[in-house]
Amino acid sequence: MPIKHRVQRKSLKTSHTVSSPLGNPQAHQSGVLQKLLQEDPACDYDLIVIGCGSGGLSCAQEAAALGRRVMVLDLVVPSPQGTSWGLGGTCVNVGCIPKKLMHQAALLGQALTDSRKFGWECSQQVKHNWETMTEAIQKHVGSLNRSYQRALREKAVAYVNSYGEFVEHHKIKATNGKGQETYYTAAKFVIATGERPRYLGIQGDKEYCITSDDLFSLPYCPGATLVVGGSSVALECAGFLAGLGLEVTVMVSSQLLQGFDQEMAEKVASSMQQLGVRFLRKFVPVEVQQLEKGSPGKLKVVAKSTEGTEMIEGLYNTVLLAIGRDSCTKKIGLEKIGVKVNEKTGKIPVNDVEQSSVPYVYAVGDVVEGQPELMPVAVQAGRLLARRLFGGRLEKCDYINAPTVVFTPLEYGCCGYAEEKAVEVYRKENLEVYHTLFWPLEWTVACRDSNTCYAKIIYSKFDNVNCPFR
Repeated sequence: MPIKHRVQRKSLKTSHTVSSPLGNPQAHQSGVLQKLLQEDPACDYDLIVIGCGSGGLSCAQEAAALGRRVMVLDLVVPSPQGTSWGLGGTCVNVGCIPKKLMHQAALLGQALTDSRKFGWECSQQVKHNWETMTEAIQKHVGSLNRSYQRALREKAVAYVNSYGEFVEHHKIKATNGKGQETYYTAAKFVIATGERPRYLGIQGDKEYCITSDDLFSLPYCPGATLVVGGSSVALECAGFLAGLGLEVTVMVSSQLLQGFDQEMAEKVASSMQQLGVRFLRKFVPVEVQQLEKGSPGKLKVVAKSTEGTEMIEGLYNTVLLAIGRDSCTKKIGLEKIGVKVNEKTGKIPVNDVEQSSVPYVYAVGDVVEGQPELMPVAVQAGRLLARRLFGGRLEKCDYINAPTVVFTPLEYGCCGYAEEKAVEVYRKENLEVYHTLFWPLEWTVACRDSNTCYAKIIYSKFDNVNCPFR
């Protein structure tokens, strides 16, 4: 928690009246004085936010609510397959929201099976319609896009559907979809450009493969799908596709859910295998060939072992790449004003108040180096940043112990260190691990496996508290 310093202020008494707001107590109380002191009349805006994802929108709206002149810039560069979307960033359009809704669609399929044990008599000829699902999900996403636009209008935030790029200090170039350029200046900037899916860099990947940018609005059922990658996005997509009745294979070069607790990751994988998902471990694709065009078509994938010279081939209707994401910081002119960027990851190093190496440039969300890539965290970071910059507040975003959930068929929630990280930090002999299998009540009547659900708590003996599990 931040330490609040109590500062004594002495009032200055004068024998004459001053008509300027600087000498008006009411102006101080209403916030007009602070606004006048902070505004830079030489700039078009007090704040320009580049990127309209969750963190950027949160920061922009909070700054506007505090009386600042705010602009947001956002232009989605279409994916190699031509997919683009509206206001709101990754989470709303091609991330958390559509993913969770497709996950829910798969859960409903399992619920239909369970329902018979609870007395529901329904036809055995139940099937899923991909087009109906995606149409409904995209309709909901569109409503969220419109709600964000409405919120910006109501808060008097200027929204410009253009690509922002720094050209010099305090000045950016905004290029719209038609190539028209406009220039704007601001006293402060926030980079909230997020990330986009990474490609393999092999023959046929951008021509024939899709990513999470494309999947949630795909106009046809993907059919037999190869998911490449072991990330949370990879396993989540593989899980709901299998839950919808599709044939799914996951190809992973190393660990599943890297950075997460590996015991838990293997339990997630085991549950997916029981659902019919096939795992190809220690392989990476080296070529993707199109055998037939169509919706879906037919693709041949050639893959190589990461541990030897073995080569394998497979036929699929769709190849979904989920091998990681790259920060969108390379083409926005940061080098022109001296903002330091991690050359390997593209992420922006910041201090504990989200400030970059250039004092008037800040960053929130997935572009920030070393912080959790979670939508609620970005929202909180953006809101608190605006309050510190324009509201006189001191509170900083707490990035420690942010809970997260992986929406695989067996949902995995966690908070704090994975066991491997806890051993690294505290040493194994200083830890106690408590674990148990459990059987959810709703699984009992449905006769689902009683040895699947699992909980684990990692306790440090260094903590000065009594462990309730002893």
